[in-house]
Amino acid sequence: MFSYKNTIIQNDMKEMINIPISWDRLDGKYCLVTGANGMIATYLIYLLISLVREKGLDIHIIALSRNRKKSEELFVDFLDDSHFELLIQDVCEPIRIISRLDYIFHFAGNASPFYIKNDPVGIMKSNLLGTINVLELAREKGVDRVIFASTREVYGENRSETSLTETSFGHMDCMESRSCYPESKRAAETLCKSYFLQYGIGFNSVRIAHTYGPGMRLDNDGRVMADLLSFVVKGNDVVLKSKGKALRAFCYITDTLLGLMYVLFYGENSSAYNLANETEEVSIYSLAEMLLDLNPGKRLQIQYDIPENNSNVYCDYVRVGLDTSKLERLGWKPSIPLCIGIERVVKCCNNDPE
Repeated sequence: MFSYKNTIIQNDMKEMINIPISWDRLDGKYCLVTGANGMIATYLIYLLISLVREKGLDIHIIALSRNRKKSEELFVDFLDDSHFELLIQDVCEPIRIISRLDYIFHFAGNASPFYIKNDPVGIMKSNLLGTINVLELAREKGVDRVIFASTREVYGENRSETSLTETSFGHMDCMESRSCYPESKRAAETLCKSYFLQYGIGFNSVRIAHTYGPGMRLDNDGRVMADLLSFVVKGNDVVLKSKGKALRAFCYITDTLLGLMYVLFYGENSSAYNLANETEEVSIYSLAEMLLDLNPGKRLQIQYDIPENNSNVYCDYVRVGLDTSKLERLGWKPSIPLCIGIERVVKCCNNDPE
């Protein structure tokens, strides 16, 4: 079961807080995390609580979410902790916070193909109205920095470059069915820059690619890692919707969180950073094989169910890797190999100790 006390999660927390970076910069700070029930946001809250409990830092965490029941399940172990506060509301409504505020981590907004297909307006609202509400709050409270969780998809389709830097932009058709997601993320980044230029609100946009880890939603998600993990965790054959030749590069959740911290502590104000693990590019077929190897005794196999027409809510651009050298110059680099990361996710889902 995914919870703060799970052995896998606890080991992940210990790994992160033992990294020698400037954790003391969080001491005495008030942090708002929007979209608190999402995987990265939840793990971030767990990390901040671990810094309170294991390193004695005085961090006040405000977790904003629409779903009280889910939030209480995820954060049950510290609902009574004076360092933690649950704020139940829609990010698309004005945000009212009485206390002071130093940092905002803005994660609210769905990214899965399921929601791109079924709630495109909701996606645009959270990325546009939600981001405006976050930035207005930052303006009101004099926040030091807003960390905006963006996506590699803001680059659109770019076939002219072999690696995408923070200034690389390609073609994007605003009339495509899935454009609600990347177009609203692009506009949200522009909102952040506009609030910086007009009101001096500090921010960083972090363009995150293919993060996975314990706590990721496996059912009705639509992203390849979630779909393949769902088959394996349930003990079913892996069913591919293609020949599996497409290439991906996946970043384990702890590497992603540490990347966010490096940006917060050392990043250049009002700038964007790519965050990805480009050290292990892998085909979808090879990923399926790796996942099956985690349960050899079950003798699971790869099956195919290739539709005649692929859904247009999936990004089908030719993959171009992200250049993460700008982030790496801050001192960050990914450290969790894919084989170890997927094993941790499966063990966590199966409630097995590491």
